[in-house]
Amino acid sequence: MPGGRLTHQDRQKIAEGLAAGLTYTEIAGGLGRPISTITREVARNGGPGDYRAGRAQQATQGRARRRKASPVKASPAPAATDHGRDPQAVNELEEQFTTMLVGTGLPRMTARVLTCLYVTDGGSLTAAELVQRLQVSPASISKAVGELEQQELIRRERDPRRRRDRYVIDADAWFRGWMASARQNTMLADFTRRGAQILGATTPAGTRMQDIGQFFEHVGTAMIQAAEEWRREHAARRTPPDPTGP
Repeated sequence: MPGGRLTHQDRQKIAEGLAAGLTYTEIAGGLGRPISTITREVARNGGPGDYRAGRAQQATQGRARRRKASPVKASPAPAATDHGRDPQAVNELEEQFTTMLVGTGLPRMTARVLTCLYVTDGGSLTAAELVQRLQVSPASISKAVGELEQQELIRRERDPRRRRDRYVIDADAWFRGWMASARQNTMLADFTRRGAQILGATTPAGTRMQDIGQFFEHVGTAMIQAAEEWRREHAARRTPPDPTGP
């Protein structure tokens, strides 16, 4: 039924739609489901090129069995019931958010850590708190936070009272990550332009490199402009009105 859990028959129709070259919108329309449901389902089960209905059904049943067998691990976040929240809904939100982040290219453990920080009201946790909440090894947390720091998606703060580092997510996290990605595009543009000169701008290989450089330069510039525009608008929304003004 629309809005309920996907059935094996639904998954077969998704697989058939992907094989037929249908878009997510067309598949969702045929099933009467939100597009987000289809994109999450495909992303968590191999992607559009490797999605298999039977395998996706088995994976879903396996996750359900693990949740029933290990209720503590399925609900590692002690803040799930804060503010009258539904723990099951919070768990599902975390799983879906993690799956979406994995779809962007993040390793699963890195995505789990980032999700955990986002759904924590305080927006910061120590490595020990992350280990406890996610039920994983300290080494796994250390690797994940290292990757997130490198991408500038989190920042590290020293807690002087406990003499421990805290890993923080804030309103500027995605801005910093986006800008880091924009800088990478700019670096790629510079590199490919140099490559075009070495290969010869009028040769087929040089022309190809030149086209790539122009693409990354355009995308990088557009990303920076969009991020700066968002930041200005975000700051304006957060700035309280001047009480002395008209």
